[in-house]
Amino acid sequence: MGERKYKQRGYKEEEREQRPKPAVPPRNEVRSPRMPAFREVTRCARCGTMVNIEVGGIAEDQQCPKCHNDLHTCKNCVSFDPGARFQCRKPITERIPKKDERNTCTLFEPRKTIERETTAAASQVKDARSDFDKLFKP
Repeated sequence: MGERKYKQRGYKEEEREQRPKPAVPPRNEVRSPRMPAFREVTRCARCGTMVNIEVGGIAEDQQCPKCHNDLHTCKNCVSFDPGARFQCRKPITERIPKKDERNTCTLFEPRKTIERETTAAASQVKDARSDFDKLFKP
């Protein structure tokens, strides 16, 4: 073999062609990202606890399971707007003075927000200690 211009091994063209190419795994399967789901939630206006709504909506006497505040109030309504006339977007004829107390408004509709499900359901969480241990498994 003749004199090489460069003495390093990487510059030899014969070696470059003889090296086996690394195997590339096939990319025919589609992997979807693990995105959290969304859910529609109604929360208490006072403490923010999630409230379960029955099929008929919120009953007039229904209370928050945590703070026992009434849920059929102006502050829990979709139409509540502090900047609107009588603080309501609906055409009501008289003002309701206490917005966080139970009322008998027929235009009441519970406020629902769309949130991302970021935590596991309470039934799925078995033991806090075992979940902690799972984080540091060898």
